[in-house]
Amino acid sequence: MKTISIKKAETKREMDDFVRFTNWLYADCPYYVPDLEMDIRNTFDPRKNAGLEFSEIQPFIAYNDEGKPVGRIAGIINHRANKKWQTKNVRFGFIDFIDDLEVSATLLKAVEQWGKEHGMDSIQGPMGIFDFDKEGMLIEDFDKLGSMITIYNYPYYPKHMEALGYEKEVDWVQICIEVPKEIPPKYARVTKLSKEMFGLHVKKLTNDDVANYGYGRKVFELLNTAYAPLFGYTELSDKQVDMYVKRYFPLIDKQMLPVIQNENEEVIGVAITMGSLSHALQKTKGKLFPLGWYHLIRSLKWKKEEKVELLLIAVRPDYQGFGVNALFFDDLIPVYNERHFKWAETGPQLEDNVKELTQWKPLHPTLTKRRRCYKKKL
Repeated sequence: MKTISIKKAETKREMDDFVRFTNWLYADCPYYVPDLEMDIRNTFDPRKNAGLEFSEIQPFIAYNDEGKPVGRIAGIINHRANKKWQTKNVRFGFIDFIDDLEVSATLLKAVEQWGKEHGMDSIQGPMGIFDFDKEGMLIEDFDKLGSMITIYNYPYYPKHMEALGYEKEVDWVQICIEVPKEIPPKYARVTKLSKEMFGLHVKKLTNDDVANYGYGRKVFELLNTAYAPLFGYTELSDKQVDMYVKRYFPLIDKQMLPVIQNENEEVIGVAITMGSLSHALQKTKGKLFPLGWYHLIRSLKWKKEEKVELLLIAVRPDYQGFGVNALFFDDLIPVYNERHFKWAETGPQLEDNVKELTQWKPLHPTLTKRRRCYKKKL
């Protein structure tokens, strides 16, 4: 009879197994996009992850009776989120396993028990510490290439969740559009009206704006305000904002990051977009060295892919319905055509976020890659 053992990933060997398990599990999968190993390790390092100031995280690794890794998972308790939403949730993330129900059951039971020991009464996931972390288990479209900001998993994953008594909490979907050659007339009309009636205008940031005039912080303050009502969201702390600005703004082509300001120069909208790094990340195999950095730089600077990622779009609540989204597309469509992007794909959007989903209608969108957050009472 086989034996599955579960360990907290505490030693160097156990943490290496946790970080590298997916390299083996998805070795032959053409749709899987790996995380950089460095980024995974930083998630668990309080010196590198400001979210650990108000969260606890515990990685677990499962082994078979031959000592081979067969699954991994992390338990997460975001105390700030639990306080905001008046819940006692333990989250699970980084969940990966072979197609063996005993393995998945052992992994989830480890987090369930860990959560109960910390006073939690419910479990939910896959989720991260923060809403910008990867979240949602893929339940459809397993034959489509993943992205750097989303989870990919095999089709047997959701079957295991249902067999183990987990139920749907929320679903996210992604929007895929073909980049039009011309700006749709509706967007052009609304853009003109928004500029004339409300004094709205597009600002393209420079490195100086971010470094010396606080625009990186202004962008994330807007994201905090716009996303506050959304499922599971907790506002970024000052340290998290500094971390994200330092980590990500240098990578983004500022021409693909329109900021919308009102007549008082207040930031009331932002669209953070960049060319897909999916194929480049696949070539890195999760490592920056010796050549992983080259594939990423090449994709960012020289050889652009055909797809652009619409990572984050936010509008200040009191300006929603003022045509801000039209200004985004009026600005971005010519830029995308100059860079020869053919397709654009959003990040995961809540299926019941009607305002967000209806904005895409003039672009004839396709819904794709449904993801699910599961829940269970402990």
